[in-house]
Amino acid sequence: MGHTRESKKTLVARVRRIRGQVEAIEKALNTDQECSGVLQLIAAARGAMNGLMNEVVEGHIRYHVLSPKAAAPEREGAEELITIVRSYFK
Repeated sequence: MGHTRESKKTLVARVRRIRGQVEAIEKALNTDQECSGVLQLIAAARGAMNGLMNEVVEGHIRYHVLSPKAAAPEREGAEELITIVRSYFK
C-alpha cells in the first residue's frame, strides 16, 4: 500500500494520539470518573478512529481503485464515493 507508506509519519502520529485517548478512557474507568466524562472520551476516541479509517480508505480509493488514466466520469464517481465514505465515518 504505497499511499500508507507515503503518509506513514502522519498515520502513525494519529495512531499514537488514539492510543493516548484509549489510555485516558482506561484511566477514567480505573479512577471511577462519572459516566458522562467516560462517554465523552469514548466518543472522541471513536471519532479519531473514524478519521483514521477515512484517511486510509480515501487513499485506497485514490491510489488503488481509481486508475491514473481514468476519464472524467470515473474520477467524478470516485470523488462521489469518497464523499459518501467521509459522511459515513462522521
